Amino acid sequence: MLNATCIGSLQLYTSPFSSVMATQLVACITPPSEGVSANSPLSLSLSMGKRMAGKLDQIIVIDVESTCWEDRPPENDASEIIEIGLCVVDVHKRERIAQESLLVQPTRSRVSPFCTQLTTLTQAQVEQGLLFAEACQSLQQRYRTRQRTWASYGDYDRRQFERQCQRDAVASPFGPTHLNIKNLFALVYQLESEVSLAKALALCGQRFVGTPHRGVDDAWHVAGLLVQLLRCGRQSG
Repeated sequence: MLNATCIGSLQLYTSPFSSVMATQLVACITPPSEGVSANSPLSLSLSMGKRMAGKLDQIIVIDVESTCWEDRPPENDASEIIEIGLCVVDVHKRERIAQESLLVQPTRSRVSPFCTQLTTLTQAQVEQGLLFAEACQSLQQRYRTRQRTWASYGDYDRRQFERQCQRDAVASPFGPTHLNIKNLFALVYQLESEVSLAKALALCGQRFVGTPHRGVDDAWHVAGLLVQLLRCGRQSG
């Protein structure tokens, strides 16, 4: 059973070991300028991390929605990203500072009625969006996503980007440093297994506000879970 503590206006539910693990999370993404010896193992670890994600001031939380079907896809169709939901987390302030929805034109499939029912997105809406290559370029140019750590709830978003970038011969907009918040949440709160986003929010006493399966709203709530983990780590530190 999770124990409840309060930090500011947020209610945190912590397991006996979560404070230690949350502190380790903060150590992984906090620059060594915060009182860490330059010769300590932590400092060396941070230096290695900085070579991977050069800018540690923000974490870019991503949630994608893709074309989907109730059964098998039509012949020659392939699942494609139609929305990139994004939320920026300020690491030092431990808060969400921006969010955006990028609609993306599918070129190998169409939005099915099932997909519209699930996401509310229609074919007409996504046809007004960016091409996938343009969306990737926008992420890098506006949010410096190759230089920053990025995160998602689970591994689906990372794999979907990898598949589509390879298929469309588009350079990935992301660097190699990726946080799986779904896995991290289960580890920090000592759960027996990973849980859905809805379950994670319920465990933290939060209610989903917005439209489930819209990338921009999902990303906002995933970022909220990340903020809680960061604040928990700062408190225990």
